[in-house]
Amino acid sequence: MAKRILMVCLGNICRSPLADGLLLRKIKEQNLDLTVDSAGTANYHIGKAPDLRMIQTAAKHGTSLDFLRARQFTSKDFQNFDHILVMDQSNYNDVTKLAQHDTERQKVEYFLDYLYPNQKAAVPDPYYGSLKDFEEVYQLVDKATDALIQKLINEH
Repeated sequence: MAKRILMVCLGNICRSPLADGLLLRKIKEQNLDLTVDSAGTANYHIGKAPDLRMIQTAAKHGTSLDFLRARQFTSKDFQNFDHILVMDQSNYNDVTKLAQHDTERQKVEYFLDYLYPNQKAAVPDPYYGSLKDFEEVYQLVDKATDALIQKLINEH
């Protein structure tokens, strides 16, 4: 059975759709059996496409995000996903508050822990930043998705 991975950030228009789109592209290229989705902890952008700056940054690197649409994280996601990967501590706190028990809470991990184990490092939110910030987030998420894929392959 395929591992199911959910990427989570605040609004689901910058960081988590980038991680979603990048991971989708890479698992398709490597013919891996993984299911990926993304969500936001807030309801600001439900149904909207990712931030245009993130779409353009990803497209520059051959990753399409324009088909993705924002949705809000719900407690049902605990049943639907094996790994719930959050972008920062605020996302971690918001998601774990919805967990009913330890088994659900244990599914929640910091995304960058795959790149920097046990550091609980945050993927910076580029929303209020410049195009340079979007590029830096792209590079960071690109490396982290590679590390995530490698760990999942090694576990299998």
